[in-house]
Amino acid sequence: MREVTLKIPDEKFEFYMELFEQLGLEAEMEYNIPEEHKEIVRERIRNSKAENLIPWKNAKKMLDHIADSDGI
Repeated sequence: MREVTLKIPDEKFEFYMELFEQLGLEAEMEYNIPEEHKEIVRERIRNSKAENLIPWKNAKKMLDHIADSDGI
């Protein structure tokens, strides 16, 4: 199998990802996250408290509700 790197405009990204899925192609996304941003996340994780965390399922429901009420 050959490997190809593509640069896709943001506005066409979802179209291409759906196309790749329909064609049965593998798609890997590579993220270039600056080390500074990674350290910010690590610091937030270190400072988090278990009692302030909520399960993703609950958080998603809350976000969906906000999006629905804002017409997003």
